[in-house]
Amino acid sequence: MKVIRWSVANSAPLGRGCSAVIQFFRGLHQRMVNRYSRHRKHGLLVLLLAAVLGSLPDDACARETLIWLLRDFPPLTIFAGTQSGQGAIDQLMPELIARMPQYDHQIMHVNRARGTQMLQDPEVFACDPTLLWTPKREKTTLFSIPIYAINGNGVTIERSKHALFAPFLRADGHLDLAALLESNTVKTGIVAERSYGPVIDDILRNTTRPENLILHYGNSAVGSMVQMERLGRFQAIISYWPEARYQAQQQGIAPDELEFFPVKDTPKYQFAHIGCSKTDKGREAVAIINREMRTLRTTRLIPFFTQWAIDKQQYRQDALTFFDQSQH
Repeated sequence: MKVIRWSVANSAPLGRGCSAVIQFFRGLHQRMVNRYSRHRKHGLLVLLLAAVLGSLPDDACARETLIWLLRDFPPLTIFAGTQSGQGAIDQLMPELIARMPQYDHQIMHVNRARGTQMLQDPEVFACDPTLLWTPKREKTTLFSIPIYAINGNGVTIERSKHALFAPFLRADGHLDLAALLESNTVKTGIVAERSYGPVIDDILRNTTRPENLILHYGNSAVGSMVQMERLGRFQAIISYWPEARYQAQQQGIAPDELEFFPVKDTPKYQFAHIGCSKTDKGREAVAIINREMRTLRTTRLIPFFTQWAIDKQQYRQDALTFFDQSQH
């Protein structure tokens, strides 16, 4: 687990500034005590104020540390390789952090399971900028407004295995995932604790063949599953298409050796949010995040995502209606 501490540029630590203010009022209080008998009427209010502020401990105004939970999740976040730090969310984080100077910021690299555990811990003040909303998550996590849209999850296979999946393909190219799983003909890799959206989540939860779902708990989960698929451990993985393509390319696998099927009844795009601890601290952070992301999601994130879109022109055109005020 990697931890990166982040200081907001050109912003003096609030803790030290607050300590100096407290020291000032301590000195003022002492001076007012000495002069109070001469300035009884005019000095009472100042004396009381100085007494209260001067009695505060030096760390009374220290900034809270907000932990950002990031996982290796191309093209959102990229931890290694020549494009490390160039994911869409990687590029967003410095700009969002700069707009939240009231906090110290700490970036922590975690896997999905660990990130979920930390968000559910009431003693931890954390946010994850790559969360899909689900009813289950809403019980323990506060969600921001939608901040980005990405093409929906689907099934990635090796093109050479196409015949296994052909019986379950519809005329529009979408895969009947429920029927595929019930057929007991393939094994499918999925990331533990990850949501794939309501349609796919419901299929995975209700399948009568759970033994054919291979769960991955580690870091760089999709990259590991691409390797395992190559080795024949299973015949399909569920992921975002740009994510699977990126991980394959990192392993020297040409994109045209893979094939991607959208899943029947899933929307073209899925909207993601920033999820924060369901505490008073988290509630305050979400309010600030919502204020800042109403601007950043259109002026910065859409261009960042367009860089990674497979069909850039189509994504740019669709993005014009992503955040209609009537909907979000």
